[in-house]
Amino acid sequence: MSELVQIYDSTLRDGAQAEGISFSAEDKTMIAQHLDAMGIHYVEGGWPNPTNPKDLEFFDRVRDLEFHNTKIVAFGSTCRVDNPPEDDPTLTTLLRAGTEVITLFGKSWTLHVTDVLRATLDENLQIIRDSCAWLKENGREVIYDAEHFFDGYKADPEYALETLLAAQEGGAEVLVLCDTNGGMMPYQIQEIISAIQPRLDVPLGIHTHNDAGMAVANSIVALEMGATHVQGTINGYGERCGNANLCSVIPNIEFKLGMKAIGAKNLKRLMELSRFVSEIANVYHDHRQPYVGESAFAHKAGVHVDAMLKQPVAYEHCDAEAVGNQRRFLLSEQSGGGAVAAKLDHLIPGLDKRHPTVQKLLQKIKQLEHEGYVFEAAEASFEIIARQILGSIRKPFKLINYRTINRKSAAGSEVEAIVKIEIEGQIYHTVGEGDGPVNALDSALRLALEPKYPTLKDVRLEDYKVRVLSSADGTAAKVRVLIESSDRRRVWSTVGVSENIIEASWTALVDSLTYKLLLDDIIVID
Repeated sequence: MSELVQIYDSTLRDGAQAEGISFSAEDKTMIAQHLDAMGIHYVEGGWPNPTNPKDLEFFDRVRDLEFHNTKIVAFGSTCRVDNPPEDDPTLTTLLRAGTEVITLFGKSWTLHVTDVLRATLDENLQIIRDSCAWLKENGREVIYDAEHFFDGYKADPEYALETLLAAQEGGAEVLVLCDTNGGMMPYQIQEIISAIQPRLDVPLGIHTHNDAGMAVANSIVALEMGATHVQGTINGYGERCGNANLCSVIPNIEFKLGMKAIGAKNLKRLMELSRFVSEIANVYHDHRQPYVGESAFAHKAGVHVDAMLKQPVAYEHCDAEAVGNQRRFLLSEQSGGGAVAAKLDHLIPGLDKRHPTVQKLLQKIKQLEHEGYVFEAAEASFEIIARQILGSIRKPFKLINYRTINRKSAAGSEVEAIVKIEIEGQIYHTVGEGDGPVNALDSALRLALEPKYPTLKDVRLEDYKVRVLSSADGTAAKVRVLIESSDRRRVWSTVGVSENIIEASWTALVDSLTYKLLLDDIIVID
């Protein structure tokens, strides 16, 4: 099959309704531009109405921008029962948004018509028909979202179908079937679409929620049944359990269904888009997401790694690079020489897993793992250890000593860190303050290092995690510290382990800054 599937993104509206997510008008504008660059066909900007100034500002912002692939969409409801369309404030505000496309939602479920809308069934059909028709008369492309369609069909099949026919008569160009409560199973989607399809003359779309964990599956089933328009959000953000995750839906369309969505070239930037949206949303990127999660192509078990080195399709269903991801071999106590050799391939291509260097590094990793280190979550620390064994890295500085001082007073608390290091024979003695001992140490260390290594100014700490490894030892227990850092272009993680949380943090912190210098080829020995 080679049919084109229209991709409709609702991240800026449905995604923004997720708990803990709030986009500014500027955020929404940046995301819309990235979606356009990815070849997304429709981007729903929000619901413009006088009580939502942020969405009104967004539509004002994008009105003067040029979009090459995307049509910006305004979203809203049908007119009220007691308002003719031309006098309805919702519809008139939708027109003022100035978008070429408007998506209207209306009621398909008799329960919502009578108990929520407080209208008669005939009145609901009339406002659906009249609202679509009036927007068409005003030159808009109309997409009709049949809210709660599948639940409505289960309650009263004929009436749910009548609501679609009303929208069709009003001129809607796509009829989108919504599983608004997110409780449908794939077989139900299949049965219902099969029953209604012969009665309709316009293309069908699908809009699913993930309350039963079926949003992506239900979207794919609908497309298999002939739908040509699919709605969802980046990373599956959305109300309650979220919406269909377009980062899974889109590659499934291209790779599994053989249809076209955004094309192979754009797919190669899918992981980049996923990470960008999670960054703007200020939500930790889900590393277990299919296709775009950091763990999607990560292999840990020795048997798996050995098989993958011989035949990549042995444990992967698609090419990682096709979606902008990369294959990773994780190192742990379960690793074998093959995994270590694979990790060293970019340093020493073709290295045999039985090579003495590989075996030495493998034993070092297993020893550190026994002490509590984990390198599957701290590949930057592994790279540093590997290069130290290979002799291809020099230390950026020599530690002489450090200490932290906590002061508590009636005015509050303050933390000071004092660091003494040696760089190329010169002693640096610096003092830093911070919100805690790790922040203070970071500040003091940077004061010493940045004059010599100005590139470290780009590094920022993204995440800091502490785990107690042996709780039975009480306050003497070992702790493991994981630090995630970035330079706005790349993200890396480092690890430290000790009975002393400050020492564990120092180890991870030093590795983090060292790795940045390694990335920039500043401390590499040829």
